[in-house]
Amino acid sequence: MIAARMKLPVVVVTVIGAALALLSWSQTWFELELTDASAQGAGEAIAVPGSVASPALAALGLAGLALVAALAIAGPGIRIVLGVLEVVLGGCVLLAVGVSLGDPIAAAAPAVTDATGVSGSGPTAELVASATATVWPAAAVVGGVLFVLAGIAVLVTGTRWPVSSRRYRGARLADADEGASGAHERAASDRAIDDWDELSRGDDPTDDDTGAAGVEATHEDPQTGEGPAGPSR
Repeated sequence: MIAARMKLPVVVVTVIGAALALLSWSQTWFELELTDASAQGAGEAIAVPGSVASPALAALGLAGLALVAALAIAGPGIRIVLGVLEVVLGGCVLLAVGVSLGDPIAAAAPAVTDATGVSGSGPTAELVASATATVWPAAAVVGGVLFVLAGIAVLVTGTRWPVSSRRYRGARLADADEGASGAHERAASDRAIDDWDELSRGDDPTDDDTGAAGVEATHEDPQTGEGPAGPSR
């Protein structure tokens, strides 16, 4: 019973992990102080966003949202594959954040180049006096950990989640009934067109008795002169 109820918590945890990855990607990760007073922008702190320090987080966060949609409708076998993918996704998030935290100056090099005009890993590293990390890399780490935990939960309990509901089958049957009634209405419309054609030829489509009597009258026996209803007079 506990495993069957894990679907909603796993989906919610995956959404939170993807939201943390995307949110941290859009926030400031490092604040840099430059050493060269003659360099352009020296003396001012340079804010390095996550989009510069770890640009891959955007794609990883969007992949997490795609996994949420897939987990909501997947069958038991596909859930195992999705669980493996989610564990790998969480590992990629942790790796991307770890690379940036391991060498923040190299991760912030594009921001230093934009601020000073100096390019190259060596020259930009010489310009940086200090790099202070904010809380947003840690938020991305939390998102990666949530991905891993949710993926493990999918692998352990995913085959015992309840199947998708079929409560919409009645609606589909109702649609089929409406289609049948529509076909009857179209048939009635065709009959109306045929009646109009008969009126155009001078025939009265409502005069069934007269038409039937005329048909009977024309089928007389040539030997006896009698029709289907008896002798003709």
